[in-house]
Amino acid sequence: MKLATAGHLALLAAAQALYGQGLEVRLGTGTLRVAAPNFHFVEGRPLEQLRNGNSVIFAVQLTLLGDRKTTVIDRTGGRFAMSFDLWEEKFAVTRLGGTRKATSHLAAGAAEAWCLDNVSVSRARLSPSSPFWVRLEVRAEEPNGDTPPEENAGINLARMVEFFSRSPHPGESRWLAEGGPFRLAELK
Repeated sequence: MKLATAGHLALLAAAQALYGQGLEVRLGTGTLRVAAPNFHFVEGRPLEQLRNGNSVIFAVQLTLLGDRKTTVIDRTGGRFAMSFDLWEEKFAVTRLGGTRKATSHLAAGAAEAWCLDNVSVSRARLSPSSPFWVRLEVRAEEPNGDTPPEENAGINLARMVEFFSRSPHPGESRWLAEGGPFRLAELK
């Protein structure tokens, strides 16, 4: 019986490593923001593209879930163009659409954190004592030759939902983290 328990614990630990990723939720003015120090998306194929001098666009989506992760309470997203300075070995990031913001001279982890810090979701539809979960999804967008770059810069919720609802293309990079349950009354 102990072997079965140990096996279950190993499976639970692996699932937590895959989905938990240390997702932290904090209060903003009327919003929730996430931090995920152990959640890395500047890796693999996107990192290779960046190191080859190409820009990569990362789409980030935050979803608030209720009713044991069966109901979407709210969601929001953002798109970020990232580049890599080959000489300084640092990253630059620009938030696309709406009010553009940019930063540069960042290590990979700081560039990831900056992206997450620039996406927030409204907490207006949350009850202070009801449990909720947060899902963080990041995808590296594949270049689309059919749409001019200036038309790709903006973001709207319908486009973001469609983008994250479809199955990833072969070779497309995607990352997911979930955390919860949280309660507004317990957050700082």
